[in-house]
Amino acid sequence: MAIAVRNEGTKVNSNINVTPMVDVMLVLLIIFMVITPMLQNKVQIDMAQVVNPESMPDADKDDAIVVAVTRDGRVFLGQNLVDPSQLGSLVRDKLENKTDKTIFVRADSRAQYKAVEDAIDDVRTAGVEEVGLLTQKKEGSLAGGE
Repeated sequence: MAIAVRNEGTKVNSNINVTPMVDVMLVLLIIFMVITPMLQNKVQIDMAQVVNPESMPDADKDDAIVVAVTRDGRVFLGQNLVDPSQLGSLVRDKLENKTDKTIFVRADSRAQYKAVEDAIDDVRTAGVEEVGLLTQKKEGSLAGGE
């Protein structure tokens, strides 16, 4: 009787197959590219474009109070549509436990001046100490040289 010798060691492939990992990473990349625009919790507004906007990093914080005024005069507090007559009391409620009494206003560039002014007046009477007007940097412009 002869002993059957099996040489299993020669069949082992020691190369790492990265194709499945690349497939999974591409699927994740596509998912994140599709979902990221949906995560924006801001009202769509075409803000005024300026050459030298002032940076306001506090406006991007999660607890920042942002009032948005659309071109048709609707007023939003965060994502929620509010009645302009109730804006002051809603802002006052949000400012109750905060030490920094700053709000940020995002107004559409074609919004009526009176609607923006009324929104600012309402939040100022609610106890807001500082109002930040958010703008966008004008694309393709050179600072100080146009």
